[in-house]
Amino acid sequence: MTEEMRGGSTPAVAVLGGGVMGEALLSALLTAGWPTHQVEVVEQHVPRADELAGRYSVRTGATGAQAAARADVVLVAVKPNVVATVLDEIAPVLRGGTVVVSVAAGVPIAAYEQRLPAGTPVVRVMPNTPAVVGKGASAIAPGTRAGEGHLLLVERMLTATGLVVRVAEKDLDAVTAISGSGPAYAFYLIDAMAEAGVLLGLTRDLATRLAAATVEGAGALAVQGEHPAVLRERVSSPGGTTVAAVAELDAHAVRAGVVAAARAAYERSRELGAH
Repeated sequence: MTEEMRGGSTPAVAVLGGGVMGEALLSALLTAGWPTHQVEVVEQHVPRADELAGRYSVRTGATGAQAAARADVVLVAVKPNVVATVLDEIAPVLRGGTVVVSVAAGVPIAAYEQRLPAGTPVVRVMPNTPAVVGKGASAIAPGTRAGEGHLLLVERMLTATGLVVRVAEKDLDAVTAISGSGPAYAFYLIDAMAEAGVLLGLTRDLATRLAAATVEGAGALAVQGEHPAVLRERVSSPGGTTVAAVAELDAHAVRAGVVAAARAAYERSRELGAH
């Protein structure tokens, strides 16, 4: 960790990649209190870089090496297939103690530590797309040289994205299966509920709004800590509509389908990480 970071000032951050997740992290940083002059974004697509500069008043236009050379923290938010190229570009210019944070899916910490200078602290993050609205769930895992201070820093950086938990890297495939891919499961359910509403006579707009708000509200209740089964029972009057509906979900093996979907995501995440 650099002297500036040890001294308690806000570290300079370079965000490499201005896509959806790169922008979510950029927005989170600024919401968490980072001054705009301490953040810059490297995005090769010039119109996109200009868009981010205009929206957030941060610096753009530098190369990855230029931005990394003056950063205390480098956020790698590029596509997994170009991570190696990016690391080879920035490795020669990293200052001692610069923290490298990865949100590239499927790229193990070892791949970073092999290409970066010896001793570089690396923290791997598995975020999800609701981070863009501050309702995300992110898991962070430390590399061999990342200590408590580095994890605290990354948690501070991600605080505006939603829930942040710590895990061992070996658990990130399971995290991917639940929260990384999980928003798609929720969107799938919302779409199915909306389709049912249309079949029952509602307009698609109304059915979609009702379904989305219902899932959002149910999630808000669930995060308060009570077991989901208890919350479900509270909605289920004996002999009522909800009991009848849940019986159909069980008859169609929806629970088993969700478990199987998560297992498939887990296995695919492991396959991607092995390449």
